[in-house]
Amino acid sequence: MYCDTFDLASEAAPLEFTPAEYRIKWATLPWETERAYALRRAVFCIEQGIFAGDDRDEIDRHAKLLVALSCVAGMPEQVVGTVRIHETAPRVWLGSRLAVHAAFRSHGRLGSTLIRLAVSSAHALGCDRFDAHVQSQNVPLFRRLHWHTVAEEMLFGRLHHRMQADLDYYPPCATPESGFVTSAARGRA
Repeated sequence: MYCDTFDLASEAAPLEFTPAEYRIKWATLPWETERAYALRRAVFCIEQGIFAGDDRDEIDRHAKLLVALSCVAGMPEQVVGTVRIHETAPRVWLGSRLAVHAAFRSHGRLGSTLIRLAVSSAHALGCDRFDAHVQSQNVPLFRRLHWHTVAEEMLFGRLHHRMQADLDYYPPCATPESGFVTSAARGRA
């Protein structure tokens, strides 16, 4: 079940209601994957103008896609956040394309929880190192989550930090299909 009328390209309009909880998990259903890709297009193509038309690439063929779902009465309603992860070398993982819908960026620490599940699920799969290319404006969030900058580089015409997670802060999560539940308490994503 999901809300087909969710306007992904809209700015942070006031919500008519605030979901009580969010489920952060690996995408397991076709509608979750479809809406995650739509959210990425809205954030990276329309809002940020980084890509023209679509941000999908070869990595999407083998990456694990994670989603943040808003829930109504305990049932998933819509995809409001996403990130993808993939193994780049044996035991080395990379996270990319972290996106949270503008209207939900101050709800339930969605970005933080997506990052936590991304690293914890890779850790359960034998990850010894987890990296990400992080846009400069998001570096403080990642630092709060026990990441450090390894290098700075230009990607897609924007300054990014190549950051690495401190795996000691991310216990393995062997059930990423079920994932985590977070409340709708307000706070930066």
